[in-house]
Amino acid sequence: MALFKKRTVGKPGEWYYCLEHKKVEEGPECPAKDRFGPYASRQEAEHAMATARERNLQWENDPKWHDAPAGSGTDED
Repeated sequence: MALFKKRTVGKPGEWYYCLEHKKVEEGPECPAKDRFGPYASRQEAEHAMATARERNLQWENDPKWHDAPAGSGTDED
C-alpha cells in the first residue's frame, strides 16, 4: 500500500496552468513541479505566465529585495 496516493482527479473549480504542456487544466492533471496554481477561475489560469512576468518585474525593481550596492559602507570588515 502506498504511503502517499497521487491525486489524479482535481476538484471542480481548481484551475492550474501546466508549464510542461502550456495549457490550462481543471484539477491537477500534471505533477506539482510542472504547474502554477490553483487559480479561482479558468481566466486567471490562462493568464498565469503574464501574472508571473508582472510579479517578477515587480520583484526585480523592489529595493527591499536587493543587497546594498558595493561600497555603501554597510559591510562590517
